[in-house]
Amino acid sequence: MLNRIVNFSLQRRWLVLLVAASFAALGLYNFDRLPIDAVPDITNVQVQINTEAPGYSPLESEQRITFPIETAMAGLPRLDYTRSISRYGLSQVSIIFKDGTDIYLARQLVNERLVEAKEQLPDGIKPAMGPISTGLGEIFMYTVSNTDKDANGKDVHDAMSLRTIQDWIVRPQLRQTPGVVEVNTIGGYRKQFHVLPYPDKLQAYDLTLQDVMSALARNNMNTGAGYIERFGAQYLIRSPGQVATLDDIRHITIAKRQGVPVTIQDIADVQLGSELRSGAATQDGEEVVLGTVFMLIGENSRQVAHATAQRLESIKPSLPDGVQLTPLYDRTSLVDKTITTVKKNLAEGALLVIVVLFVLLGNWRAALLTAAVIPLAMLMTITGMVESRVSGNLMSLGALDFGLIVDGAVIIVENCLRHLGNYQRKHGVIPDLKERMQLVQEATLEVIRPSVFGVIIILIVYIPIFALSGVEGKMFHPMAFTVITALTAALILSLTVVPASIALFVNGRVDEKENAVMLWLRKIYTPALHFVMHHRWPVVVIAFALVVLASVQATRLGTEFIPSLDEGDIALHALRIPGTSLTQAVEMQTILEKRLSKFAEVEHVFTKIGTAEVATDPMPPSVADTFIIMKPREAWPDPRKPKATLVAEME
Repeated sequence: MLNRIVNFSLQRRWLVLLVAASFAALGLYNFDRLPIDAVPDITNVQVQINTEAPGYSPLESEQRITFPIETAMAGLPRLDYTRSISRYGLSQVSIIFKDGTDIYLARQLVNERLVEAKEQLPDGIKPAMGPISTGLGEIFMYTVSNTDKDANGKDVHDAMSLRTIQDWIVRPQLRQTPGVVEVNTIGGYRKQFHVLPYPDKLQAYDLTLQDVMSALARNNMNTGAGYIERFGAQYLIRSPGQVATLDDIRHITIAKRQGVPVTIQDIADVQLGSELRSGAATQDGEEVVLGTVFMLIGENSRQVAHATAQRLESIKPSLPDGVQLTPLYDRTSLVDKTITTVKKNLAEGALLVIVVLFVLLGNWRAALLTAAVIPLAMLMTITGMVESRVSGNLMSLGALDFGLIVDGAVIIVENCLRHLGNYQRKHGVIPDLKERMQLVQEATLEVIRPSVFGVIIILIVYIPIFALSGVEGKMFHPMAFTVITALTAALILSLTVVPASIALFVNGRVDEKENAVMLWLRKIYTPALHFVMHHRWPVVVIAFALVVLASVQATRLGTEFIPSLDEGDIALHALRIPGTSLTQAVEMQTILEKRLSKFAEVEHVFTKIGTAEVATDPMPPSVADTFIIMKPREAWPDPRKPKATLVAEME
């Protein structure tokens, strides 16, 4: 089989090179399509069901909402387990499915059961599924804040106005960004119209709260009345009854007493108000409105974050005067830093391999042909990653070893050079194309089996990784897949492109002899080999002792699941006494942020307190997630200052 492959490659050498060029072009095309992220996404397949229950205590939420929903989900196909959280005014049930379950099938199954569960829930309670995202879906954060003050030194736009701008101007436009599945909001006050009845006046008019609520509902709707035809024209009849102002609400009639209408303003105060919020956001000691952009599962985080930043810039001209949008967190920065690290490591590795090839092979054309295996194998690997939906990240791309990739090619090239050099030394002439093809074929077949077996042994080492499951599997499967794909591509190139290229392009004089480096290494290696052959038992005993010593030392090594990934910023978790009110938490958080902002190394500080509008991360008001965004290290007063020292000073 191997003989036929080599023979075909030499006979159809131009076709082989054309196919290789086609694969390279396909790899360049897929390069822009390759999903890029910092680390593999290890989130399990899950569907969240969030239910707002205003006024419900945690116990009531558990008994009347969480338990019925969680019970209804029992027995779902491919269900792994469920978990739930019941808080004041909120119920969250998370349904986790087995790995490999299609997320859209999972959501369809949950939705079918949710229809049944709604019949058991109290009136007015409407459960909703969370966004189609993962734990790494939060790719962009921004704030809506004031820039101007009025004559009295107060903000031109209050917290309610900022929230209204976010809900009606910013959020709808951001949700149109390709790859964005949700824009979550926390902070500010959602505008509401409050009707505050006086109990004594209700009693005086013999009215109840239910009468007031019914009147408000009846008088806040538009009714269609069909159309009429007149003189060949059709006229639509409308009955607009939707309230638009506070005065509209005040003049709603509730009932009649002795022929006199009783309106809302007769029994209640009507004013603007806000909902009882469960979360807040602050930035640099000031309360703001914070938006978090969630990426659709499976999308390219780098592209979506970049598109979100561009869309945010396009929204700014439509904002009222005195309002600014400030990007605070952009996943692109982390991904770029990670990919820069990977690029640096890959470039240095490839350069080192190429230098070694030039030094050891002693023929620049042969060294270039061998080095060409690296980019060709990489482009073929990228195509495989795109088709298999494996992202390029620190684990997958960082695991590539170019020394292993060119291993088989080096063996074949070196032996081909030896055969060509021996022929020229023996006959004194440069072989023609037909003779070169024969020599290259003989040289390749001579070393093809040990070359292939060497690569296969390395491949076998990575195969057991695919037996890992759960979080470990999600973390290390991309690494194993990338390495196996790259080695397989390199092996195919070594058997086809490399022999064909040598036969075509190594057509000059080949002086096959050991270079100075190899001669120097031989002078060291030869006496060392003679020494160990004459002292076999001491060498074996020493080697065994070193293995035992290394085994003992291995038990004392520290272990870590993955390498630390430091993007430069700091996450701070502010925990306060359970039961702390949201107002008190905001006051304490502003003090904390103002103190942190005094550090010269800090660019800005922002915080999420409590639970956002979409409860993807339900937290009580006593818990605050604080993000400390650092300046570039070159902008620090002391750029060489260790980060650990700065963290200690902050503590």
